[in-house]
Amino acid sequence: MAQLFAGTSGFSYPAWKPAFYPQKLAANRFLEHYASRLNSVEVNYTFRQLPSAKTLEGWLAQTAPGFSFSCKAHMKLTHILRMHDAGGFTEVFLRALEPLRAARRLGPVLFQFPPTFKADPARLAAYLPQLPGDIRFAFEFRNPSWLNDEVYSILKSHGVALCLAESDKLEVPKVFTADFGYFRLRKGDYDAAARAAVAGQARELLDSVRDAYVYFKHEEDPNGALWAEELIRSV
Repeated sequence: MAQLFAGTSGFSYPAWKPAFYPQKLAANRFLEHYASRLNSVEVNYTFRQLPSAKTLEGWLAQTAPGFSFSCKAHMKLTHILRMHDAGGFTEVFLRALEPLRAARRLGPVLFQFPPTFKADPARLAAYLPQLPGDIRFAFEFRNPSWLNDEVYSILKSHGVALCLAESDKLEVPKVFTADFGYFRLRKGDYDAAARAAVAGQARELLDSVRDAYVYFKHEEDPNGALWAEELIRSV
């Protein structure tokens, strides 16, 4: 049965008090409270450093079975190597996530490429076979040159999801290339009609027996967390 995972990108935001976090809640209990209301988080922490086993075990201890961590791929893979000669560090990075994978709590790994990185289908086709088949992956392309049928076909042949990111600068077409969908909703605001449309898209995906991962914008205020909670209730 397909499942909806919804949350935000990160959880360590004191600005979410008191609308989402209780006013007196200590920062070291943010994740515990977050996981009592939402069932997934997109982890930015892994973009800049390899997490220690102790850190990941601490996250697991604060969350219930069924809570999913979607981790952003390290910047060395996406911004420095850009999939070129990246097999060795890919193994290093994924090995660091092993505590989450072993606990069956690892969601998709998100590769978010810089806007300056233009389409290179040959490089993509050469890199994807190096990714293990027991982990889900989503690729977010922020240069429009990647948004074409050749790229979609390569992703689909390896079961890698096209990240359906939308912002005020770029909106990725709703093309599903894997057995799950990965949404990053980064616009400045989502009114009631826009949130209803997101819920409708999530329902359609679940009806097609695909899991849906949906992450709202997060930093400035608690709206993203509250919208994710609303989405879980409505879907």
